[in-house]
Amino acid sequence: MQTHGYAAHSADTPLAPFTFDRREPGPTDVAIDILFCGVCHSDLHTARGEWGGTLYPCVPGHEIVGRVAAVGSEVSRFAVGQTVGVGCMVDSCGHCPSCDDGEEQYCTGGGFVGTYNGKDKHLGGHTFGGYSAHIVVDQGFILRVDHDEKDHAAVAPLLCAGITTFNSLAHSGAKPGERVAVLGLGGLGHLGVQYAAKMGYEVIAIARGSDKAPFTRQLGAKYYIDASHENVAEALNRLGGAKVVLSTVTDSDAMSATIDGLSKNGTLLVVGASGEPIKVSPFQLIMGRKTIKGWPSGTAADSEATMNFSALTGVRPLIERYPLERAAEAYDRMISGKARFRVVLETGA
Repeated sequence: MQTHGYAAHSADTPLAPFTFDRREPGPTDVAIDILFCGVCHSDLHTARGEWGGTLYPCVPGHEIVGRVAAVGSEVSRFAVGQTVGVGCMVDSCGHCPSCDDGEEQYCTGGGFVGTYNGKDKHLGGHTFGGYSAHIVVDQGFILRVDHDEKDHAAVAPLLCAGITTFNSLAHSGAKPGERVAVLGLGGLGHLGVQYAAKMGYEVIAIARGSDKAPFTRQLGAKYYIDASHENVAEALNRLGGAKVVLSTVTDSDAMSATIDGLSKNGTLLVVGASGEPIKVSPFQLIMGRKTIKGWPSGTAADSEATMNFSALTGVRPLIERYPLERAAEAYDRMISGKARFRVVLETGA
């Protein structure tokens, strides 16, 4: 099945129209007409070859909301016309200990297959993502989207940015009423503040610039720390220290600056990817039994939990919408840092 999309053909060329083949649905497959696809910073890093291993042509996109167009003979969970979502993964080995535990993102039987830039075992070559009109995915990697139709564009970023922040906080060990700080106020951070507030934590937002304080309080933060004028660790300690600092930034120095502001048994929880090391001494960790850990995205089941919580509590990303044919412009908007806060492509399907 021929599909139209937009691809990067090299690390230094802009996204351009690209026509390629999708497989016909197999017994457990679902064919999806893509309605919306969020633009994630990892799309940019991959398209530019900044993380290494990019396979060109690269069709990015792993925050997909679409409508079921056809289902295989063994598909039982989805029906034609239903609205569904696809996140970061479209396959795994299915039989290693991690897959048996429902944690396909840790697949040890060859690794999970990414929605794009992964090994395509059906057609050969590599997978192509959601900057396109259609996609075919095994039903085990698809989730239901029960939001109102008017919210479907805003649902797309929840499939990466949303699940990453929600899932990490849900497993952080923090209890309602405890202080949770969110470092950064971008695409991940503005969702992290909302989730933390709705989970019942006492939320501290950390960003640069005093002008952001009113907005963070609208999102649910009780306190705001301006990292451009305050020592972040000292400011956290004046508030009693943070049980968790959710770091959504890619600045390792900014992450390092929060460690001394963790309370006893506190955790620096890293979801923003950086190639630079976090600077910490063993003494900083020993005194206070502090930890640093990272958290990836999650499975389709994790995504459904994110969707359900978001629908129930009213958590929504702020988005800017662009038609698919303006994908290159949407990239430029994201790169500029001026987007508030997530960019979403719409295919018009």
